[in-house]
Amino acid sequence: MALDAAQPGFATTVAALRLRSWKLGAGQAMEVVDQFSEADFTHIVDDRADVHVSSHDGRFYLGYFPNGRPGGADEDWVTGEGWVIAVTGTANVPGYRMSFGTETPAEIIAVVVAQILATSQPL
Repeated sequence: MALDAAQPGFATTVAALRLRSWKLGAGQAMEVVDQFSEADFTHIVDDRADVHVSSHDGRFYLGYFPNGRPGGADEDWVTGEGWVIAVTGTANVPGYRMSFGTETPAEIIAVVVAQILATSQPL
């Protein structure tokens, strides 16, 4: 970025800022959910229209909460969560959990899920 240190304040040009357009908005959740085959995963849609996907062995979980994950008065911090992905660890290696907001683009979640599925292996 071009900066003139001899002048007080901050001066630059639009070209130097290299402005970009960024993917925004929730997108289509089916881009994520369609990656899970019925042969290997259980799909549940609950009474809130939240979607839950889990592997038959119970070690993988994906939750989609279009209106935010429900929580009680003591748990209002979860209301902004739109996606939860969790993989249970083993006796020797810990698992992990990721969460994303309700406005995280589904295309980004789809890439994360595709990578997780690509690294899974049947025992």
